[in-house]
Amino acid sequence: MAFAIKAEVRDPRAKTFAFAAQKTMYGGKLIASGDTVFIFASENEGGRGLIARGIVSSAQAVGKKRDIARQTPRVSIAVRRTALAKWPLGRSELKRFADWKDGRPETELNFKFYRQATNKIARISDLTAAFLDQFFRRTPPRGQSAPAVSPSTRKRRPTAGSA
Repeated sequence: MAFAIKAEVRDPRAKTFAFAAQKTMYGGKLIASGDTVFIFASENEGGRGLIARGIVSSAQAVGKKRDIARQTPRVSIAVRRTALAKWPLGRSELKRFADWKDGRPETELNFKFYRQATNKIARISDLTAAFLDQFFRRTPPRGQSAPAVSPSTRKRRPTAGSA
C-alpha cells in the first residue's frame, strides 16, 4: 500500500524521519512497516510540499486519551528515505484541481491534504502513487518541463497523416 504524510519536517534532506502521534485520515491508520510513503513538508510549518519518498521502518498506533468522545486515530511512524523529490509539488501546484469527482491524482492530493489544512497521514491510490513517482525522476516526463499535471491530461500532438 502507498501512503502520503503532510507534516512538519525540520530537515528535508534527512536520511530518516520520525513522525510522532500523527493524525490519520482517509485510511491512514492502516500504515505499516514496509509501506511506501510520500513525504510532504507542510507549507503551514514553512515547508514546500513534496520532498521525499521512503519506506516505513516502524509504525505504532497511539492509544486514545480517556474521557474524550471523538478522537482522530493517531500513529507514530519512522521512515527511511529512498529518494528526494526533483520537481516541486505543493499547495500552489494542486490548488486548481478542485473537481472532487474527476478521479485525477492531483485532485486526490488536493482533497486529502489541502482542503483541510491539518497535517495528517492518508492512504493514496495506486494511480496517485504512480503520479507522485514522476517527481523523483531526473528528467520530467516527455513534453513537460515538470510533472505538474497527470499524464492523462497532457495534450496529444497530431501525428503525420491525422487530422
